Amino acid sequence: MDVQGTGRILLLSGAFLLFLGLLLIFWSRLPFLGKLPGDMFLQKDGFQFFFPLVTCIIISIVLTVVLNLVFRFLR
Repeated sequence: MDVQGTGRILLLSGAFLLFLGLLLIFWSRLPFLGKLPGDMFLQKDGFQFFFPLVTCIIISIVLTVVLNLVFRFLR
């Protein structure tokens, strides 16, 4: 791999880490994530189970689109 390709990979890795860090910082302030219709929350005697099914599907779709754009940029 040439120097230009390595530079692109480093820039994209840094942008991804920045995005991930901001997402973790502001996750609790995003009002819709984790509270969408279809997200499962079960609570019984001292037991809680939470699985954000619809939120995971939406995040998966967004990441698929973003990663496809990134890989097209790297070609």
